[in-house]
Amino acid sequence: MKLQCLLVAIICMLLVPSLLVAGDKKNDSGQASSLKFVVLKDDNGKPVRNAAVILHPVAEHGKQSRGGFELKTNSEGKTESDGIPYGMLRVQVIAHGFQTFGQDYTINQSQQELIIRLKRPQGQYSIYENHADSGNNSQPKDKQP
Repeated sequence: MKLQCLLVAIICMLLVPSLLVAGDKKNDSGQASSLKFVVLKDDNGKPVRNAAVILHPVAEHGKQSRGGFELKTNSEGKTESDGIPYGMLRVQVIAHGFQTFGQDYTINQSQQELIIRLKRPQGQYSIYENHADSGNNSQPKDKQP
C-alpha cells in the first residue's frame, strides 16, 4: 500500500509541471522585451514622479488576461521592466492630479521605450453655461422652437 502511494506521488510530481508548461500559451515565441517608460506632463513636458504604470497582458480579441503588475516612476518620470513577453500589452498610468491614461501596445522588439503624456483633468461640460462655440442661443437644443 505504501508503494502504491509513493508511485502515485511520483507520477503527480512529474505530471503536474509538464502540464503547467504545456498550458502556458502567453509567450509562444519565447521572446521577451525590455520596456522603458517615460511619463511626462502634457502641458510642459516635465516628468511625473511616483506615477503608477500598470501592465496587463492582452489575450485574443482584446480581452485582458489575468496577471499583470505595477511599476512606479522615479523623480525623472522613468521606470523599466525586463522579461515582458512579445504580444499585446495594456498599459494604464495613474498619477495624482492627472487624467488616467490607458492604451494597448504591441510588443515586438527586444527593447522599446514608451513615452506617455498625462493631461490635467478637464472641466465638466454643462448645457447651462454659455459656450463660445454654441452661438447666441440661451436655451438647450431640445427646448428651442
